[in-house]
Amino acid sequence: MWYSKNDGQYIQDGSQFTIRGVEYPANWINLSTPEEKAAIGLEEVIATNSPANDQYYWVSYTLDKATLTYVNTPKDLTDVKGNAISQVNASAYSILFQTDWMSIKAIETSVPMPANWRSWRESIRTTAASTVSLIEAAAGVSDVETIMGNIAWPKDPDQVALEAASKVNATVKPAVTTEEKA
Repeated sequence: MWYSKNDGQYIQDGSQFTIRGVEYPANWINLSTPEEKAAIGLEEVIATNSPANDQYYWVSYTLDKATLTYVNTPKDLTDVKGNAISQVNASAYSILFQTDWMSIKAIETSVPMPANWRSWRESIRTTAASTVSLIEAAAGVSDVETIMGNIAWPKDPDQVALEAASKVNATVKPAVTTEEKA
């Protein structure tokens, strides 16, 4: 966005505009040099800060000539906590849903679920429960935002095995052929 010092208007990139009776086409800002912009009194609008995550804050802004300032007002803590807890529970449900068939199979066939999968499923439930406890104890919106940004869901046994195999493959050096020795 650009600010015209001449008449105080704000101009978006790709917009047609008029300054001092001269009409400029929509592509003029993109094609002009910094010197040409300065010659007609245009300054690029610079943000003094960043917008906060609108999941946790009401975000608005103020413009003062070529300065943009975001105003980040925390949302109601009770609502933020409720939304975060719902999100954690929905995530845990989605993660566990993919392996619910293992639980059903174990019940229907009386064949126990493999211990590593049972342990992993329990770790998902534990992660969700501990995260919900942290959210409930949070003193402010920024605390909830930090908690939500730091959730580390445990990797399932297949992911762990795949990562272990890729590490082994990365450390195994290929044998040197007789052609390479020569």
